[in-house]
Amino acid sequence: MKKVLAYLVLGLFISTAWPQTETTRILFVFDASNSMNGYWNGKPKINTATALLRESLKKLEGKNDVELGLRVYGNNSSISSHEQDCEDTELMVPIGKSNIWDIEQALKKIRPKGTTPIAQTLEKCGGDFDNNTNVRNIIILITDGIEACDGDPCAVSMALQKKNIVLKPFVIGIGIEDLTSFECVGNFYDATDEKTFEKVLNIVISQALNNTTTQVNLLNINDKPLESNVPMTFYDSNSGQILYNFIHTLNHKGNPDTIPIDPVINYDLKIHTIPPVNVQGIELTPGIHNYISARTPQGDLEFKMSGRNSYKDLKCLIKKEGETEVIHVQNFGQKERLIVGNYDIEILTLPKTKLLSNPVSQSHTTTIEIPHPGVVNVAFSKMGYASIFLLQGSDMEWVCNLDEIESRQQITLQPGDYKIVFRSKTSKQSIYTLEEEFQIKSGISTTLKI
Repeated sequence: MKKVLAYLVLGLFISTAWPQTETTRILFVFDASNSMNGYWNGKPKINTATALLRESLKKLEGKNDVELGLRVYGNNSSISSHEQDCEDTELMVPIGKSNIWDIEQALKKIRPKGTTPIAQTLEKCGGDFDNNTNVRNIIILITDGIEACDGDPCAVSMALQKKNIVLKPFVIGIGIEDLTSFECVGNFYDATDEKTFEKVLNIVISQALNNTTTQVNLLNINDKPLESNVPMTFYDSNSGQILYNFIHTLNHKGNPDTIPIDPVINYDLKIHTIPPVNVQGIELTPGIHNYISARTPQGDLEFKMSGRNSYKDLKCLIKKEGETEVIHVQNFGQKERLIVGNYDIEILTLPKTKLLSNPVSQSHTTTIEIPHPGVVNVAFSKMGYASIFLLQGSDMEWVCNLDEIESRQQITLQPGDYKIVFRSKTSKQSIYTLEEEFQIKSGISTTLKI
């Protein structure tokens, strides 16, 4: 005997902007295959399933923002030992308003006798909704769960998800022995009795009406939800599609505010701190207030110069301590919030100012101050090739090359001892290379004639 189960496949069309008034359209898909004549807990499965569905419909009466429909399969063609009708699926009550009575009457007429074309039926469901994207389209499929027509419900479910018709399936099984067979379809719930089955149906109705709330707790170093004012992006964890963008907010009581995201979907969350913090595989529990927590302790980092900044558009490269990847490019003079930790910094002065292991601590401003630069004015008597080097004891570090065609050039440099190396274009031997040392002091202009 096949076990009764109910697939609850919930899909929706969603945009990053949450509508003020949103219609929810629910298409009930009911299994009227021959196996529904079997018994469950001493009662015919068809009687139990239809009774529970009729009871659930009462919760939707009088709701002006809800539209309902009913599709049935296995209701028209009898199954035999050598033949089955895998096209036996019918939209008995089209999706619309104020049609609960029509659905109840249609349920009373159902006589299980056919096969179980789950995959084919799911494909048909995609066409039962119009193309209005400012709604939530939800499919609730109640079936004994055995695909009998060589279709692949998992593949259909995945295809619908990728097309954003169905974003997250739910599977409710009654006495299912092989639970793993439904993992590819969606989230699985095992209902062993009528009360559990009814409870799950109520949860689904709750999701359909979006009676689920969520808040994101951005935790500081003491695991208190006090961090805020950070952009957040919610992704569909299956398709990778961006679903919502929010800037995190604390309400007037100082608590993270409630955000309107649908509980139907599994999410990945990116919190756009510096560096970003990711939370993978978020599953919301319908019908309750959900908490999503992420450790995002932050402090401030700012750069200052002891004197007037002579550089134009000076940039600072931020890296995690000991790593090579640049996680942020910060403008000199601008304060930025960073995740608590140690950072290696390169300020793109001439030469580069390299600062290792700079700590950023919770709710504290780390200020990095560098010396005011000086200027060297170079006048060339001939055009040629010139480079400037920083003298470091017995060694020297290349700083920059000068323009080959400009006879007069001004270069802003950090304080230090330097050497310029030059050869004119007319000189055809390396021995005619010229060298001259010079010193740069903060705020002082130095002149060289080469």
